[in-house]
Amino acid sequence: MLVLVAPGQGAQTPGFLTPWLELPGAAERVAGWSDAIGLDLVHYGTKADEDEIRDTAVAQPLLVAAGLLSASALNTSAFGAVAGHSVGEITAAAYAGVLGEGDALSFVRKRGLAMAEAAAVTETGMAAVLGGDQDVVVAHLQNLGLTPANINGAGQIVAAGTAEQIADLVANKPEGSMKVVALKVAGAFHTHHMAPAVATLAEAAQALAPADPALKYVSNKDGLVVESGADVVARLVGQVANPVRWDLCMEAFSKLGVTGIVELSPGGTLTGLAKRALKGVPNVALKTPDDLDKAAKLIAELTA
Repeated sequence: MLVLVAPGQGAQTPGFLTPWLELPGAAERVAGWSDAIGLDLVHYGTKADEDEIRDTAVAQPLLVAAGLLSASALNTSAFGAVAGHSVGEITAAAYAGVLGEGDALSFVRKRGLAMAEAAAVTETGMAAVLGGDQDVVVAHLQNLGLTPANINGAGQIVAAGTAEQIADLVANKPEGSMKVVALKVAGAFHTHHMAPAVATLAEAAQALAPADPALKYVSNKDGLVVESGADVVARLVGQVANPVRWDLCMEAFSKLGVTGIVELSPGGTLTGLAKRALKGVPNVALKTPDDLDKAAKLIAELTA
């Protein structure tokens, strides 16, 4: 069982899209997407600085565009399952055939704008807690008024809340944890702070005509395999204000008999978690097109 995964917000870095645009037809394709959603993805993926691409309204469409571009460059139907972390679920939904590429990019553009607007109401942020017992860490976060917004497995939990609450966490890390790292994101995603965005996305979802997934679609809400396209979209709407359970996704991969994992561009985050939680499972992160050969080799070895 080969699994394809798509990273979430925070994976982007300045200029990361540049080498991907050198692939045949890629620049024209991304330019067309840019025109369709009213956002210059080429500029933001090649010339924008770190602050510009930290903007939620920019980062989310950029990540989905990069994921779709790198997925098509793989040029294979060998994957048996797909999953995405946070906004990466939209990339996963498009790869699974639930949404067309145009609908996926239109939806993520609305998602990014709605979440940016919600984030502007209160100064909020997120921080990763590394190490420690999960129950102890979660209890500590809740005592500080924080939400365990991403339970990622492999000893990583991402907390979200107000800037003051995040500062308290940095100064008072949970017992047994190694360190707390503030993340370069522009809001407390996957918490009640994002509730206003849910209504916006519910309205946007009414214009979609989702198909049922063409392969196993593992939801980051609870690690379940979702077979209904309508259910996938409902989960995409609700997940902006609910925690991401990537730990349960990796447990699902194991139950499905995962033999290899490929992470779409900008890869590295999810394969890093897999190396610790799914030891012995080979993986490839697509950081640049140079990694496509590594992915092709892995796929060939596992499907021979």
